[in-house]
Amino acid sequence: MFKSLLHALGFLLVTTELAHSADAIGFRETDIDKGGARPLHISIWYPTEDDAKVEIVGENRAFFGVPAIRDAKPASTGRPLVVLSHGYSGSWRNLSWLAIDLVEQGYIVAAPDHPGTTTFNMDPAQAAQLWERPRDLSRVIDLLEGDSTLAGKVDAGRIAAIGHSLGGWTVTALAGARFDTKWFEKDCQARTSPRACALKNELGLSRLQIERDMMDPRVRAFVSLDLGLARGFTPASLATLRVPSLVIAAGIDIGGLPSRLETGYLADHLPEMSSTYIEIPDAMHFSFMGLCKPGAAALIEKEEPANGVVCKDGGTRNREAIHRELAYLVSGFLTKAIPAE
Repeated sequence: MFKSLLHALGFLLVTTELAHSADAIGFRETDIDKGGARPLHISIWYPTEDDAKVEIVGENRAFFGVPAIRDAKPASTGRPLVVLSHGYSGSWRNLSWLAIDLVEQGYIVAAPDHPGTTTFNMDPAQAAQLWERPRDLSRVIDLLEGDSTLAGKVDAGRIAAIGHSLGGWTVTALAGARFDTKWFEKDCQARTSPRACALKNELGLSRLQIERDMMDPRVRAFVSLDLGLARGFTPASLATLRVPSLVIAAGIDIGGLPSRLETGYLADHLPEMSSTYIEIPDAMHFSFMGLCKPGAAALIEKEEPANGVVCKDGGTRNREAIHRELAYLVSGFLTKAIPAE
């Protein structure tokens, strides 16, 4: 698990000159295959030269939103693309704080709501098709490469994927990791990670379709944020991944999916020369989500008992400080992994 710590320290000591953009942040929402078998709702943040009124997008009673110019005209020059994948029962809002940080550096960022595993659609039949999640991201890439009016021209040689929790699983599969149902079942029989195994039927983890190749060769780097279900990926497939990776773990276990068994498993088997493992000691699993409003934990707890934990962090720092560290780590990694020519 700790084989990459020296590499991580070297990564942190590298002085990287980040290319910050002077552009404003545009935002729009769009849909793929609306009314079809697997419709995708997609939120997109992108650089814009517009100076129209900024509004707050993605806000609700519990979480703060982020500032952007809705439906602004995209910047005229080609930009790198980052696709985001939310966790189980999450949504495009979860990583919007990271999206705007990346857009400020010149990236186009897009996040779909994954059918069956999003706040807006928890359909059991779609949830049990976990192999469709990586394909959702590929469909988003297809859309943005094919239509520059949405967010601007995509630099096809600079595409990356970032995911949190089940989204971390999604981007790892997108990068080429292969899931093996027998390998996963063997781990379940050993009761290594009971919470992951409890999701077997719900997410279709015993169905052979999940063993298919989900790699998208257009993705040149990926970031996993405290993922789950890692133990179904075969060590051989992880060891041969060709793209650089940044694997970040939450240091404080909230129970059920401890990072030493999930993110640690990923870090143990990824290629040492191209992967970086970092643990944030005072982060909890939900520290990677957006900023909670005052009183949000109590509000959520009242409406959804036991779920107020999504607004809790593990140490003396607040979530905003943890986000600053995460944004620094992610942006530094991407600058090296998908550099401008």
